Amino acid sequence: MRRDNHRILTTHGGNLPRPKDLDDLIAQGARAAVDERLPGAVGEVVDLQIACGLDTVNDGEYVKAANMSGYAGYIHARVTGWETLPIEPGTPPKREYVAARDKAEFPGMYVSGLWLAGSGGPIRPGFSTPGAAPKMPTTERVCTSPITYTGQDAIAADIDALKTALTGREADGFIAALGPLSLGAGARNAYYPSEEDYMFAVAEALREEYRAITDAGLILQIDEPEFATTWQFHPSWTVEDLRRYLESAVEVINHSIAGLPAEQIRLHTCWGSGHRPHTQDIGLRHIADLLIKVNAGAYAIESGNVRHAHEWRVWEDVKLPEGKILIPGVVSHATDLVEHPELVAERLVNFAGVVGRENLHAGTDCGIGSRVGHEEIVWAKLRALAEGAVIAAERLRDK
Repeated sequence: MRRDNHRILTTHGGNLPRPKDLDDLIAQGARAAVDERLPGAVGEVVDLQIACGLDTVNDGEYVKAANMSGYAGYIHARVTGWETLPIEPGTPPKREYVAARDKAEFPGMYVSGLWLAGSGGPIRPGFSTPGAAPKMPTTERVCTSPITYTGQDAIAADIDALKTALTGREADGFIAALGPLSLGAGARNAYYPSEEDYMFAVAEALREEYRAITDAGLILQIDEPEFATTWQFHPSWTVEDLRRYLESAVEVINHSIAGLPAEQIRLHTCWGSGHRPHTQDIGLRHIADLLIKVNAGAYAIESGNVRHAHEWRVWEDVKLPEGKILIPGVVSHATDLVEHPELVAERLVNFAGVVGRENLHAGTDCGIGSRVGHEEIVWAKLRALAEGAVIAAERLRDK
């Protein structure tokens, strides 16, 4: 990842608003037309990011949307080994869902259905409506055969679209790919002799996609929110239980990137994008020292929302390894309010004081294209991010 002695470089977390005509084609299920439209749409979103002042840009995660499968589902067309099977009566779930601890504290909110709303948007289609209890799943993903990567053609097309869009433009490119925990940990293993064997097989399969991205000279962003959200999945765990699990999780993630150039890899984690209280999120102070054991060149972490904006001070005690970069989210996807550039600058100056300006990039908490209420707000937030980074760099030069 690039460094700059005079500026604070800027990026973002992932998904971005899509052109209406692309969304219409996706809604129609017009697969061939979607595939034809995607390269041009990627070019457009790259230009929009650069116009906002971003230095490291992506394809808007349009491919994931085009597969009509959301943040994580796209990968199931690229990795085989699982089946969707009925849940046997009386079978306990492998784990709870992402907000189990919050639900225990705010049961009324979860019965109301309001937790299904986006941070600025309406109830998501396909979910319960307000006033109805969340629907319990009747099926689950089960690993029943060898985990195998089959997405070579798909990732090659993703890479080609982004590299074509970057031709002649002054920006670096990144592609976000799902992390091994987020792909495998929630599914039940019925094939491999142990959970460890299963998760390492998931890691090895994903390494094929990861290697394709780094071999192409692009930055790989491993999306691994489960590093922070696993605490919610297991409400009976103690902090010590979580830390033991994350020690093994670090080994799994490192296995997935073994042999790949760390300087082209950034790990992203967050506390989940759900519109919920987040009072039960695990504190960064409990996991930061484990996070930096992942052999990545940079760590992108949610730092702008009101439950976590104060945690920049954690880095006073947890020292960023030499040569690594921190990418704190200084613009949040959890509100439609557009952060003032001065607030962005203040946040960045705080981080620079504890990790060093030379080890700092500016980012967003997470992907903001699907959570902020309107695309105009998304672009305004990204412009505020870039403007705030300029202000912060000027202040730090004066010190």
